[in-house]
Amino acid sequence: MASRKIIKFSKYFSAAVVLSAVLIVAGIVSVIVRGVNFGLDFKPGLIEEIKIADNVLDVSYGGSATVKLEVNSDDVQVVVSGIGADNKTVVIPYAEVSDVSSLASRLSAVEGVTASVVRNVPLSENALFVSSVVSSSLGTTPLKVFTQGNAGAVSADEVRNALRTFDDVDVKAVGTDADRSFQVRMGASGETGGKALQSATTDALYNAFGADKVVVVKSDFIGAQFSRSLISGSVVLVLATLVLIFIYATIRFKWDFALASVIAIIHDALIMISFISWSQMEFSTTTLAAILTIIGYSINATVVILDRVRSDIRVVEADSFVDVLNSALSATLGRSVITTVTTLFAVLALFFFTTGTIHDFALSLTVGLISGCYSSIFIAGAFISFTRRNFRFAKPAKMPVDISHVAKFEPQS
Repeated sequence: MASRKIIKFSKYFSAAVVLSAVLIVAGIVSVIVRGVNFGLDFKPGLIEEIKIADNVLDVSYGGSATVKLEVNSDDVQVVVSGIGADNKTVVIPYAEVSDVSSLASRLSAVEGVTASVVRNVPLSENALFVSSVVSSSLGTTPLKVFTQGNAGAVSADEVRNALRTFDDVDVKAVGTDADRSFQVRMGASGETGGKALQSATTDALYNAFGADKVVVVKSDFIGAQFSRSLISGSVVLVLATLVLIFIYATIRFKWDFALASVIAIIHDALIMISFISWSQMEFSTTTLAAILTIIGYSINATVVILDRVRSDIRVVEADSFVDVLNSALSATLGRSVITTVTTLFAVLALFFFTTGTIHDFALSLTVGLISGCYSSIFIAGAFISFTRRNFRFAKPAKMPVDISHVAKFEPQS
């Protein structure tokens, strides 16, 4: 049988370390000078869920009591309270009213309440809702009640176009045409407060679709402190992952093998962050997921190589540890390359046939996969080669020979 060809990977360890050092230092400089393009997940900003709907009912109140209108999934409730008022709650189940006109009649039966039908639609087919940014307390200004109606035909591109004057806007359509809503995420600068940004967003949507068409289902503002906590939490998550991997590798191998695997993982993470900074790709939770995915992939590739090195130490006849390392790397090269290439097929399909965050996710994975294959061979290999440069193979002990049964030779006189 022909012997396997041994590739002298060790000849390229120094060049690989220098190349990686240059790339990582350049990435650190880029992060300092250009920064990281943090996405809305890691920036202060506004998160709203909106609906483009039809106004079907206007409800007002002209009395002295405090009256609130609560629109629920199963009924409409009128809550009357206040000093001198007859405190009560009027519940109108949808099952008892067939359409908006019937509901208006029941509401108008409450003293001081006026319900005006804007558009009569059957309630069995249309859910009612009100805007969350408008007080539910009734007054002389009518409270608008909406239904989805035919407004579900509005697309996410139309909503995005309405908000084109704002920076860092992300719009996603949620649900079907019959119950479509839009999740709007918008970054805020240091000078812009939540109320001001919310008001400006609502005005822009009003101008595009009309005040009687826009419903804010819910609205939240993420402050700078919360966004900073997300960043610090992500860093802690990555560091905790590295510590757990080091503990696992130390238990399975020696400390230098474990440290080599962690160094290879840190190398891959830094290369990915450097690329993200160079390209100014948006750093979102999806990008963080890509980094964690590569950490798992890289440790798997490195452990396979380290396991082969440990095995070859016992069976390969060699003059130095570097020879054993070259033998192990040569034996696992095919596996490392084939695994990386086959994984890249799926990742590149995502890269070429998707858009948005999934496209960025695939691009990050592509860089990480290539870096992971490279680091498991050259970076981890270079570190182990350095720490075991004075490694000596244990020589087999000489077995004692029993000579008691051998006859003694006595010279004859």
